[in-house]
Amino acid sequence: MKLGVISDTHLKARDEWLEQIVTDYFQDVDAVLHAGDIVDGGVLEVFAHKEVVAVCGNMDPYPLRNTLPSKLVMEIKGHRIGLIHGWGGPAGIEERIIGEFDRVDCVVFGHTHAAQVEYFGKVLFFNPGSPTDKRFAKETSLGILEIGKTIEGTIISLEASRGK
Repeated sequence: MKLGVISDTHLKARDEWLEQIVTDYFQDVDAVLHAGDIVDGGVLEVFAHKEVVAVCGNMDPYPLRNTLPSKLVMEIKGHRIGLIHGWGGPAGIEERIIGEFDRVDCVVFGHTHAAQVEYFGKVLFFNPGSPTDKRFAKETSLGILEIGKTIEGTIISLEASRGK
């Protein structure tokens, strides 16, 4: 199974850049995970042709906070995957968010805007970064998770694509 992973879009409405991202990078994914800070629920409509699983982030307004969970766990091909936004400063975020889950193989999160694919113990921490805001990161990015016997995460830099 192939998942498109995105977080921290921080958009007040869907825009051409996000539509281009979906066309260029998420055409062949089975579903999309959004790790929060969507800001406007209409942004999720850009993924209308795909199944979307999303959680709310700290910048999401109350209509979204009342609709979307703050965290969730999915079972995919025998793997338990947690989805959460995150909070606080980037230092130590892994320790804060792992405490929110019981027995997961992978935690997908956002908040820091910095892409990350890193194991802590036996748990894969996967942050796709932000496709629209690199205020705390070197580049804009998104991610792909491929789930089979193992979970493989790939970060895709969007810096070269921005000029298309």
